[in-house]
Amino acid sequence: MFRYAGSRLIQAAIAIFGVLTIVFIVMHLSGDPTLLLVPQGASTEQINELRHQLGFDRPLWVQYLNYLSDLARFDFGMSVVQRVPAIDIVASRLPYTVMLAAGALVVAIGIGIPVGIIMAMRRGGWLEKILAAIVLTGQSVPTFLPGILLISVFAVTLRWLPTSGVGDIRALIMPSIALGAISMSTFARMTRIAVLDELSKDYVRAGRARGLSLGAVVFRHVLRNASIPVITIAALEIGNLLAGAVIVETVFAWPGIGQLAIQSIQSRDFLVVQVIVLLISCVYVLTSLLADFVYAAVDPRIRMVR
Repeated sequence: MFRYAGSRLIQAAIAIFGVLTIVFIVMHLSGDPTLLLVPQGASTEQINELRHQLGFDRPLWVQYLNYLSDLARFDFGMSVVQRVPAIDIVASRLPYTVMLAAGALVVAIGIGIPVGIIMAMRRGGWLEKILAAIVLTGQSVPTFLPGILLISVFAVTLRWLPTSGVGDIRALIMPSIALGAISMSTFARMTRIAVLDELSKDYVRAGRARGLSLGAVVFRHVLRNASIPVITIAALEIGNLLAGAVIVETVFAWPGIGQLAIQSIQSRDFLVVQVIVLLISCVYVLTSLLADFVYAAVDPRIRMVR
């Protein structure tokens, strides 16, 4: 297991390195942030002086090596715009995104998995058709549309919930539903597929032949065996929720790292964007690695391979 974990960590480090390299190159090719920082009407000498102070007059490969060197010392650099450590800016916004992602995950799992189980148990019936239409709608609509509809109904018309910003628990309800809608549909579809696959196996027919009800077979035996693909989806969806919070945070003026990423890209604040990408990449990698170990705990038939 330790050898397997070491191998996966090496693969994870290579993946994160590749992501950081691509983001570094794309962000630096997107334009010179110096032009956004100088006052209007600044002379060429002032622009060149600020560019030299920020280090953007150096060759791109020199800037890249300096960035990697700083990163190896856990120095994530200073924000080009705010001139404070980039990691501090991201850390101040991270709790809000974690709160939003947790709320969305509760919505996705709490609704998606039961809906998927019901769809599998009522295959071909009118209830499955209704639920399938809802799931398809949830997966098809763009992320911002549920947010706008929720604001129109529950904030503007009914005035039950605040339209935007951070406050009490009520402010978290609509963003969590809007962000968790697509993930809920994904959980429902994967759960339905996994449960249907298990229902076609011999042990289910044997249980039914012994007089067990469909519900008893599903909840005693099927769900455990069908949980492997659901665990995979859960591991991926945690990273997707962090990365996908960009639009939802913008719609609801939620001060998380998604909104920060948009602001940083617009101002070409390279180092802040790179910290956000590094964070999300690490979340993807770590949740995928954790899912591999959970597989073995859920299904003893799975063994770590070298």
